[in-house]
Amino acid sequence: MILGIHHVTAIAEDAQKNVDFYVKVLGLRMIKKTVNFDDPGVYHLYYGDGVGTPGTLMTFFVYRQIRQGVRGQGETVSVTFEVPVGSLDRWRERLARLGVTFGEEEIFGKRVVWALDPVGLRIELEEVAESTKMDVWSGSTVPAEDAIRTIRRVTVAPFQVSEGNQPVRRSEELFTELFGWEPIARDSHESETRGSGFRERFRAGVSEVDVLRDPSLGRRLNSAGTIHHIAFRNADSESQEAWLATLLRNGVHTTPVQERNYFRSIYFREPGGVLFEFATDGPGFLIDETYETLGQNLMLPPQVEDLREQLNEVLQEIDLS
Repeated sequence: MILGIHHVTAIAEDAQKNVDFYVKVLGLRMIKKTVNFDDPGVYHLYYGDGVGTPGTLMTFFVYRQIRQGVRGQGETVSVTFEVPVGSLDRWRERLARLGVTFGEEEIFGKRVVWALDPVGLRIELEEVAESTKMDVWSGSTVPAEDAIRTIRRVTVAPFQVSEGNQPVRRSEELFTELFGWEPIARDSHESETRGSGFRERFRAGVSEVDVLRDPSLGRRLNSAGTIHHIAFRNADSESQEAWLATLLRNGVHTTPVQERNYFRSIYFREPGGVLFEFATDGPGFLIDETYETLGQNLMLPPQVEDLREQLNEVLQEIDLS
């Protein structure tokens, strides 16, 4: 069983600007300051609730001086955080006061406030009545009655593939037939600028995934301001090994299990080109730091610990105050 979203990983260009937005504007906690295990000269920054509960995690690879990315087909195009009922107007006021580019629209009959982070990544806020289990961080810059709870959903835009005049929906087939996700809403749209398309929503464990079919979206350029991959929750290593076997048996090419210290992962692309990860819930982020010191120090995996001195010279300094 896929339990829901584990984390979303995007690409940033400046570590300090990234911290200033996700900690000081959105009120998330810096959970872990580490490096990309596959490219240790690059930061991997984790944000979430007070303890880094799976489902609350937004993470970033920080590549200095890279080109601006392009939101498009073949990637995840937005991430939606849930916030308490009654807080959206205060979020609008907060975003305006802090000089953040933002707007508002209605999606499936619900009001959504969107904002752009420093490199143009689209973040959405939506009010949700039910309370999601999370660890409230007392040091947040956002009052508890308005605080972001968890990632409610991601919106993916698979590549548009057609056979004859009929669109091929292999992504949706994978989601329903193999993953067991339930379609819960569908909304068609047509306009002079966007053409004919639709959005379909799936229940994915405790989370949601929207599939956006929008012919006006061009091909992605995965760089600053875009989402690199989305990770979904496996309860444990045994569950992950079962999923690995299931994916391979159904013709989905995956990586072997990768050790990420705080969880274990496998990676694969769904049929529409979007990069997915399955990540275990444990062991979690307290294995090498205390609750009080989470995110304050550079934590390195054992295989690159001997590079600490060089990395301290290469990596950008970050001020968390």
